[in-house]
Amino acid sequence: MQQGTRLQGKVALITGGGGGIGGATARVFCGEGAAVVLVDANPAGLANVADELIRLDPSARIKTFVADVSSVADALRAAQHAAESFGGLDVLVNNAAVRNYSPLAEATPAEWQAMVSVNLIGTSNYCKAVLPLLRQSGSASIVNVSSCYAVTGRKGMGLYDATKAGMLAMTRTLAFEEAAHGVRVNAVCPGSTLTDFHVNRARAAGNSVEVLKTQRHDTSLIGRWAAPEEISWPILWLASDEASFITGTTLMVDGGLSIM
Repeated sequence: MQQGTRLQGKVALITGGGGGIGGATARVFCGEGAAVVLVDANPAGLANVADELIRLDPSARIKTFVADVSSVADALRAAQHAAESFGGLDVLVNNAAVRNYSPLAEATPAEWQAMVSVNLIGTSNYCKAVLPLLRQSGSASIVNVSSCYAVTGRKGMGLYDATKAGMLAMTRTLAFEEAAHGVRVNAVCPGSTLTDFHVNRARAAGNSVEVLKTQRHDTSLIGRWAAPEEISWPILWLASDEASFITGTTLMVDGGLSIM
């Protein structure tokens, strides 16, 4: 699995690490030398990702932590777990998210609260919990995983898209506030990404993966879904010292969808 040393000696915490983009990011980070703490509400997903990483590289430094990202107490415990396991923290990837498909005209306050509690408050929880550790790093980075639909429109996922747009505002503000402490803060905006979530949802609807792959040919200029690793490589770059002069930015990783 080893590919390079771009995160050699660094420690990263990834929320939503039990699969999809989070799991792919863990593979890329480990391959570049990082020790990784995976946080997810799904213990089976965490175990699967951790087992795969150890299978690929028995020397991989992996810890898992089962948590509800909307919980402040869980975020503080996850930060402590990272510090106790690996002695500190250099990178935070806020990837955990929930979805909702209600039209805005029909969404209930409870649905809004459920979205905000994970996608926005959850992101804030982990930023706040780990900032004391990141400030000690000397070259720390936060990467928030937003969405290309944070900057463009569509119907049917307004709650999700609104929270993802809020993540971009949070990213810019935190970049201002943490620059003096040596912490860079950036965001990536993925487009259509073929994760297990979409595969399992398609299968539940009676569709095959082959049919699924034909359904996003018109949602990017490149004409296909992204593989999760295609989102993880830009996350890696922003997390690494190669992006040392970049903070407060939004990187579109959407195959051109946002300009269509």
